[in-house]
Amino acid sequence: MDGILFPLLLTVHILVGATVIGLVLLQHGKGADMGAAFGGGASGSLFGATGSANFLSRTTAVLATVFFLTSLGLSYIATNRTQAPASVMEQVKPQPAVPVEQAPAQPAAGTDSKAKDIPK
Repeated sequence: MDGILFPLLLTVHILVGATVIGLVLLQHGKGADMGAAFGGGASGSLFGATGSANFLSRTTAVLATVFFLTSLGLSYIATNRTQAPASVMEQVKPQPAVPVEQAPAQPAAGTDSKAKDIPK
C-alpha cells in the first residue's frame, strides 16, 4: 500500500500546489477596487466585480486545505517508512568464504629456472 500511496499523494500534492499558485495569480488584490472607483476598467471580469472574488477565494481555500492535508499525509508516510539501504553494497548478502587452494611452491632458482639464460 505504501508503494502506490506515496507517489499518488505526491502527484496530487504537486497538482494542487500548481493550481493554488494559478488561482492566487488570477485574483484581484485588495487595492484593485480602489483603482476601479476612479475610472479604471480593471473591475470588469467574467463573474462580475464581487462574484469572481468569492468563487476564486472559495476555490483557493478548498485547494489550500487539500494541499495542507496532502502535506500532512506525505510527512506521515515519510516518517513511518522502513529504512532503505543507503547504498547498493548494503543490499548484497554476505557469502560464505570459499577455501582457496594453495598454489604450488615455486621451484628453486637452480632447477628449471630461465635465470641462467639471462646474459650478465
